[in-house]
Amino acid sequence: MRNRPQGTVYWITGLSGAGKTTIASCLYREFICEREGIVLLDGDELRKTVAGDLGYTNEERLEAAMRYARLSAMLAKQGVTVIIGTISMFDQVRDWNRKNIERYCEVYLKVPMEVLQARNQKSLYSNVKSGEIKNVVGMDMAIEEPKHPDIIIQNDGSLSVEACVEMIKRWK
Repeated sequence: MRNRPQGTVYWITGLSGAGKTTIASCLYREFICEREGIVLLDGDELRKTVAGDLGYTNEERLEAAMRYARLSAMLAKQGVTVIIGTISMFDQVRDWNRKNIERYCEVYLKVPMEVLQARNQKSLYSNVKSGEIKNVVGMDMAIEEPKHPDIIIQNDGSLSVEACVEMIKRWK
């Protein structure tokens, strides 16, 4: 294996419906044209792949997020650039990332709850209100909002996906 420099981890976080998958996928498509060694990790796919044995309690969500963090760190140490879109709203995980990932870019997609509820992707927010489901972060589960993200994007619909991606690409 050739000697590659450490890869960068673009940790894109926000609540359900904030645009993590859309923005991460667009960033991936741009980077894949420019360089080798890029991987896209989507929170929903990660849950199926490496955290399917876990439920949705706070403790299980934290364990899932730590699995994602350790996987991202491992790939970055091998020179892979990781673009990950995940809720993972835990200070403990983000602190671990900062200590263990040399090139770590934390992107917080901040969206007002009324916008998320209007988008209502996956019917999560309406199903919590009706009592059909529980353990939805930001509704009946508390969040630990990122305290020191490298980039905050107010993704309330006022910016295009391309503009959001450009903000991320300008990081360091």
